[in-house]
Amino acid sequence: MGDFVKHSRELDVYKMAIEGAMEIFTITKSFADEEKFGITNQIRRSSRSVCANIGEAWRKRRYRAAFVSKLNDSETEAAETQVWLEISHKCKYLDESTFKRLDVHYDRIIGKLVRMIENPDQWLVKQ
Repeated sequence: MGDFVKHSRELDVYKMAIEGAMEIFTITKSFADEEKFGITNQIRRSSRSVCANIGEAWRKRRYRAAFVSKLNDSETEAAETQVWLEISHKCKYLDESTFKRLDVHYDRIIGKLVRMIENPDQWLVKQ
């Protein structure tokens, strides 16, 4: 499976993470100005970090522990994004349906990351 993917951008989980980060970027444009250095900054940072850590993990596939560590970082950032989504919803910046849809989207990202973490060998560069 991992042998056929040439770049991290080809991974479904990466594509999903980019999609989520871009949607969050667009949605947060309408958040209150006083949240610019609060919720807006934090949710944008964590959602982008999911993607960045997947990209970094992909470049570390020669080293099992480093690969898994970066995937764990990505999973953690996805979970943090879910917290910021919930806070955004409770602050009335996100309606119920948008919150639920994005929360499920990040649940799916986390699920894919966990499967990669639990079965990393198929993704590693054989030396």
